[in-house]
Amino acid sequence: MNQQQQQIERFCRRLGYQFLDPQLITKALTHRSASNHHNERLEFLGDAVLGMVIARALFTQFPKVDEGQLSRMRSSLVKGKTLAVIAKEIDLGDYINLGEGELKSGGFRRASILADAFEAVIGAVYLDAGFEKTNTLILELYGQRLTEINPADTQKDAKTRLQELLQSRRLSLPEYELLDVSGEPHDQTFEVACCITEKAIQTKGSGSSRRNAEQLAAEKALTELQQLLAS
Repeated sequence: MNQQQQQIERFCRRLGYQFLDPQLITKALTHRSASNHHNERLEFLGDAVLGMVIARALFTQFPKVDEGQLSRMRSSLVKGKTLAVIAKEIDLGDYINLGEGELKSGGFRRASILADAFEAVIGAVYLDAGFEKTNTLILELYGQRLTEINPADTQKDAKTRLQELLQSRRLSLPEYELLDVSGEPHDQTFEVACCITEKAIQTKGSGSSRRNAEQLAAEKALTELQQLLAS
């Protein structure tokens, strides 16, 4: 058994699944920087299978939650950041076959590479074993993430809620304006204004990113608008 085969055997033990077709997991662990026979097609398949498994689990777990909330919960569980964290938990980065450039730049730690490889592994398991065994493996890998997820933790953000309220009242959408950026490049503070012209509402928000500042300004504007509409 050569070194690559030994690496794959170790990863399979770490994953908790032994492949009938070792070529599938070999391809799943191969980044495009290392070979033309890379994992991107398996990544495509794994993304679809993972989405289906998580959707079914949430559908069963939350029978009274509406489609929108289920979608937001699924998105939080299958987004790249979450996949990268799970990939780190099974030490996936230690087994990805990367080209020399990606190795030197620390690609085995990069969240996007980890997330993509995790999806490819799921795709490989699906081709090797079918849906039900893949479903079981995914649920094991997600563990408490699924049992502890709370619909209340995935509410729509302030900008979305403000936009939807304005649309429901046939009012124009808010305008956001960047007022100021201060601080050093690595530690900046953004100040943003949120304006609802028809209701003469203008609020400000400050944050470590423009997006955060906009969300804070929108939250304040939403509060003012709700009070105004209720009066």
